Amino acid sequence: MFAEMSTTAVVVTAVAAFMAGFSGVSVFAKAPFVVGPLAEYGVPRSIWNLLGAAKVAGALGLVVGFYVPVIGTLAAIGLVLYFAGAVITVIRAGAYGHVAFPLIYMAPAVAVLALA
Repeated sequence: MFAEMSTTAVVVTAVAAFMAGFSGVSVFAKAPFVVGPLAEYGVPRSIWNLLGAAKVAGALGLVVGFYVPVIGTLAAIGLVLYFAGAVITVIRAGAYGHVAFPLIYMAPAVAVLALA
């Protein structure tokens, strides 16, 4: 389990899982700091729950990765792709000042891959 991972990898993976999970749950809870920008960027409300589910699934995949490493790697790849899509969405909406937010959530997932 964790014996094969460095302490840094375990901590970074846990942080990435927490951040993605928090972001996903915030979508389900309709937290204004999450759904406000989604509406501003023109993301259809009909897919908000799918977006939240994707983030929660990524978080759970990272946790499962402690036991089945390939699942954690695939989850990290999925989260990187998800947040890359979020960066593109923000740029397409012209909200350039908000680009940092999806990058902040993407960074730990990238680090997980770098440490794998």
